[in-house]
Formats: sequence, structure tokens, C-alpha cells
Amino acid sequence: MDNQLIQQCAAVAQSWLDSPVFDNDTKAEVKTLLDNEDKTGLVDAFYQTLEFGTGGLRGIMGAGTNRMNKYVVGMATQGFANYLNKNFADRKRISVVVGHDCRNNSRLFAETVAGVFSANGIFVYLFESLRPTPEISFAIRQLGAQAGVNVTASHNPREYNGYKAYWDDGAQVLAPHDKGIIDEVNKVKVEDVKWEQNADLVKIIGGEMDYDYMTAVKEAMVDQDVILRQKDLNIVYSAMHGTGRVIVPLCLRSWGFQNINVVPEQMVVDGNFPTVVSPNPENAEAMTLGMKLGTKLNADLVVATDPDADRLAIVCRDPKGEWMIINGNQTCMMFCYYIIKNKIKLGQLKPTDFLVKTIVTTEVIAEIAKKNGVELRDCYTGFKWIAREIAISEGKQKYIGGGEESFGFLPYDKVRDKDAPASICLICEIAAWAKDQGKTLYDLLMDIYKEYGYTLNTTVNVVKPGKSGADEIKQMMVDLRTNAPKTLAGSKVVCAKDFQALTATDANGNVSKLDMPATSNVLQWFCEDGTKVSVRPSGTEPKIKFYVEATPDKPMCSADCFERVSREAAAKVEAIKKELSL
Repeated sequence: MDNQLIQQCAAVAQSWLDSPVFDNDTKAEVKTLLDNEDKTGLVDAFYQTLEFGTGGLRGIMGAGTNRMNKYVVGMATQGFANYLNKNFADRKRISVVVGHDCRNNSRLFAETVAGVFSANGIFVYLFESLRPTPEISFAIRQLGAQAGVNVTASHNPREYNGYKAYWDDGAQVLAPHDKGIIDEVNKVKVEDVKWEQNADLVKIIGGEMDYDYMTAVKEAMVDQDVILRQKDLNIVYSAMHGTGRVIVPLCLRSWGFQNINVVPEQMVVDGNFPTVVSPNPENAEAMTLGMKLGTKLNADLVVATDPDADRLAIVCRDPKGEWMIINGNQTCMMFCYYIIKNKIKLGQLKPTDFLVKTIVTTEVIAEIAKKNGVELRDCYTGFKWIAREIAISEGKQKYIGGGEESFGFLPYDKVRDKDAPASICLICEIAAWAKDQGKTLYDLLMDIYKEYGYTLNTTVNVVKPGKSGADEIKQMMVDLRTNAPKTLAGSKVVCAKDFQALTATDANGNVSKLDMPATSNVLQWFCEDGTKVSVRPSGTEPKIKFYVEATPDKPMCSADCFERVSREAAAKVEAIKKELSL
């Protein structure tokens, strides 16, 4: 390890020990890092300041400039407050909404945020206890607040926490405000933070906002008649120790579902997530208890929310009666299919309606939209970009749904972030619709593949922690730009997109410009056979993601072909992983 870097980190750590600002527990933790012969922990904790990015903060909790702690949270909030006071200088009152999830230290951090905002003369609506991320987004709009903060690390492992920054539209902050806030945050030193809360400027909110949010969620309903016919649909739900534990069962009942069973062990609020390795609905392991209860109760489907209830997981039965997790791409595809088909059937679909998906999400959705004459927009990964599409068309066109491959969907426009409570209600409506026809969600999935084409979607996460990992990820992107593949799994690359350069290059070398609202460090390759590969370093975790969408050799003609097309597409995925050294 670089001795100069160790000395730099030790100097910063020593400044924390010498400062009167930091408490004794923090200093004791810093001293342990300094005294340890292995300096890896010291360097990881102090080699940089935890970056306040366009989405806010996310990191491992602990002492240090590169960790989530009340001092880093306080400095971020001071910078955010400075920006708000400058940007809304003409307003008599600036207000913000502050919420948090179930994680360790989340309440402490949320109260820290509320305290710093109020000390800067900003009025704070602070939720009384943990609430879902989409409810925070809803509350910002409902209360006419100028901004919001949600203390959450979403679905990350237990050692993480985070800080999501929102603007007055209820969406995570976009340009130019994201850069403006970052600039202000970067100016702040810990000595600049105003810590003393002004109690007169903090209002506790809770139940009344829950009611308003639940009322709004019902706007996502497409066909209540189908719910009334299948009100006894057998549903198993898990809150995964998080914020959905109260609101999701209440929302389901308000829609008309009467047979709702919960996984008791996972309804307990616990930031250590004792029943799962990681509270991520993308991981099959996290759904084990739900599937066990589903088997015991002979449930029609099992659903779950991640700790901050913005993502959902869905498990249905296959023809053998065994549980099958519907992946994020399939989830988004099923929502879009149902919304389109049933709005057409009910005479509700209008020419101005539109859907949104992210660029890394399955292209089958594009086929569904195209064949049904519905506008589909592609945007960058992250729901702030979906929210942007809603905002720029407000009053002119109607948003009817949008999502991304990472188990997030938003089926209405009252919220501007992923909304698991609303999406769970809608997937239960879809299951009821399928049951009305003597089908399961699995059967519905097969119907979609038969009509619009099958693809296999796989995400490969290459994790590279620490400073050395960050450097490796940067170099991987450089190498992929320099030596882009010409073929993938034997199929010719016919279009290569670089969203950092905002260029698309065809197979003949012709270059055209991409029409996107900003640049992004993403590469994509499209092949002759319909295969698509996207590469994107994560903005919130120390990893680089490879999204592979592979097609079978021959189309899927019936449900009996499912195993064949899955096998053929899987072979292509393995070939691509080998070619890209994954």
C-alpha cells in the first residue's frame, strides 16, 4: 500500500482526534483505525470524502470521511440547506420533508438532518417513524415542500446507510440543482455545520399522510371488477424487516383483497436483517421464508418489499407447482403488458398515453408498446429520469407506467420514485385477472413471450471494493471503449452506443448523435440477432454491472418451448461472459 496515502489518511484521522467537534465514541473508533497495524481500514475510511453524488450519499456506516456518520450527514445537510436558502431566497418559508427507513442509525441521521435544516431557518416535516421511500416522494408534492431527504440505503447490505436528496417535484434531484447542491456540500467543513435544532421549525407528521398516500395509491388500479371477483386471492407478503410492514397490507385491503398473509419473522423492524443474508429482492435467498409460508398456505403468489419499500419481488408457481421468482425485467414487462391490454379493453387508453423504461431494461417492452401503438420512452437508469419524463409532459400527455430491471416500477404519477406498495397492489390485480381466466402469473408470462418474443436477461455484478477497486472499474471502462467487441456470442455488433460521448456507431462505422438530456458512463452493444449488452459502473456501490439480454436461436412458439429457448439464450449468455472475461 502507498505509504504517502497512508500518511495522508493518518493526518486526516488525527485531525478528527484533535477536533472538539467529534464525540468520544467517534474518536475511539478513529484511534482504533490509527493503531491497527493493517492500515487498510484506515485508508478505506479516510482516503476520500464520501461523495455527495447526484442521488445523495451512500456508504458503509462508521467513523471517517468516507463513511456514513452523523458528521458526514450533517455536512451534507448544511450544504443542501445553503443551496436551498440561496435558490429560494425570495420565499417567506422554505420547507423540506425528512423521512427514514429501518436501518441502524437511520432515526439518528434523520433527526440530525431535521436539526441542521431547522438551525438554518428551514421548516421541516419530519415523519414520526420509518416510512416507505415512495411516501416521502408523495409527501413532498402533497405538502408543497421545496425539497426532501430520505435516510435509506435501499436494498444494500446491513452495514450501509444512505441519504437520498429530493427536489420540489418529489423526484431525486436533477440538473442544474444536483450540481449546485454538490458544489455547496463540497464547500462545507464540519466546523461550519449548524447543529442546534430549532424546535419551532420541526413538525412531526405520520398518520394523516399515510391516509393521503393510500388514497393516491388507488389511482394505480386499472380494473376493480376483477379484484371484486377474486377478492380471496391468496397473497403472502414479506416486509423484509422494513418500511412496508404496515402500509402494504393496508393498501391491499383498500383495493379489496381480503386474504392477505404476512411472513411474521420478517414483519419485525430490524436493521440487522436477521432472516436474510442481504435484504435485496433480487436475491432468491431473501424470499425463502415467504415461499415456505406460501407453500404451507397454498398461496397464489408471494410478494415482498425491500427495506425502504421502493422495490418489490414477486414469486409465482410454475406448471409443476414450484415457486419461481419473476425477475425485474419480467416484472416490468408484465406491468406494461397488463396496463396496455386492459386499458384498451376498458376503452381507457388514449393516444397521448406513454410508458417509460430505462435503457438497460428488456427490449421486449419496446415490442409490446410498438405492436399496440403506445409511445415508449427510453431513459437512463434511475427513477429520477423516469420522473423527468413525467414532468416534461405534464399537462400534455399522460404517464401510465414505467420501470427498470432492478425490481422497480411506478404505475401512476402521484409519486416520482419507485413505488412498491402501489406496484404490489397492481401485481395482485394482475394475478386476479389471470386467475379469472384460469391462469397463473407464470401462464401470463408465457403468453407475453409467445406474442412478443422471448429474451433472457442476466445481470453480472463485478464487485471491486475500496480505492483500488474504484481504480480497476475506471480502467475496465477505458479498456472496453478502446477495444469494443465486434461480435458477441457469434452475432455481429450492428450498433454501439457510448452515452458518455453521446454517440451511436453502426456496423459500417457511421456515427450519429444520441438525443439524451445528459451524458452517462454507459456502453451498449446491439447485435444482429437481437442480443443487447450494456455496461455501467454503479453510482451507489463499488461495482460495475454488465446487463446481458440474449435471444434464442429460434422463436418461442408455445409454453412447451420455454425450456428450449431458455437453454439456447443461456448458452449465449455464457459465451458473452467468457468473451468479456466475466
